[in-house]
Amino acid sequence: MRSIGFPELLVILAVATLLFGGKKIPEVAKGLGEGIRNFKTALKGDEDKVEEKKQA
Repeated sequence: MRSIGFPELLVILAVATLLFGGKKIPEVAKGLGEGIRNFKTALKGDEDKVEEKKQA
């Protein structure tokens, strides 16, 4: 299987810009980052620690 190269990455970014617009891309990236962070903490089992931090 081939990895994603520079030309493919440019095509993906161009399609994302067309779909979401320039102003929405940072919001989408932020949401994606938060989702990945929550997924990692759920895998580690640190759910209790995350809830404690939010309450403090």
